[in-house]
Amino acid sequence: MLQIRGLEVSYGAIRALKGLDLDVHQGEIVAIVGSNGAGKSTLLRTISGLVRPRTGSVLFEGRSLVGLPPHRIVALGISHVPEGRRIFTELTVWENLALAAQFRKTSTFQEDLETVCRWFPRIRERLKQNAGTLSGGEQQMLAIGRAIMARPRLLLLDEPSLGLAPNLVKEIFRIVREINQAGTTVLLVEQNAHMALEVAHRAYVLETGEVAIAGTGTELLHDARVRAAYLGG
Repeated sequence: MLQIRGLEVSYGAIRALKGLDLDVHQGEIVAIVGSNGAGKSTLLRTISGLVRPRTGSVLFEGRSLVGLPPHRIVALGISHVPEGRRIFTELTVWENLALAAQFRKTSTFQEDLETVCRWFPRIRERLKQNAGTLSGGEQQMLAIGRAIMARPRLLLLDEPSLGLAPNLVKEIFRIVREINQAGTTVLLVEQNAHMALEVAHRAYVLETGEVAIAGTGTELLHDARVRAAYLGG
C-alpha cells in the first residue's frame, strides 16, 4: 500500500531522515517508535505532503505522493492526525467533523458521523460545543474522528496518547485496533513504545533518521535492545 525508498529530508543543514526505507501493507497497523528527534513526525509530515523530501520516493498504491499538496493526498485516501491534535477550537465539534467530510467521494456523512460517535460516545454528547471547550482527551478523540470522516484507507497517527491519563490511553489504543479491524490501515508514531508494539503487526525503530531495528510488534517487544532503550529494561 505504502512504499518508501531512500527518503531524505533536511531542515537546513540538519538531516532529519537519511535514506529511509519503509513499507506498510494493506490491513496492517505499523508502529514507528524512537526517541525525540529520531525523525518520526517528519516521516508522517512528508507522507502527508507538509514537508517535501530532498530525495527518495513515497508511493501510495503505486502513485507518487512527492510534490502533491496535502489536500490532494487526503483526497487519495490518507488522513493525518498530527501531534498536538490541531483541531479548529473556534468551531463546534460538528463543524470540525463536517469539514473533513468534504474530501470524500461518497455522500455518507450521517453514516460516518454515527460511526465516529459509536467509537467516541463523548463526541456525540458534545457535537454543539466549541471544540476549544473540550478536555485534552476529548480533543484527541475529535482529532481522530475528524480524520475518520474523510474515509481514509491509510490513517497516520502522530502521538495519539500524548498528555493523556492512562485510562484514556488504553481507550484510544482500543479504538485504534477497532478502526484497523474495520478496514483502515494505520501508521502509528508513538512515544509509548509498549502500547504501540502491543497493537502493531509490524514496527520500525528510528534512530537519528534511520531505521535501526525492524520486525513484528511481538519481536520488538521481546528484543533486548528495544527493551533496554524504550521499555525500561
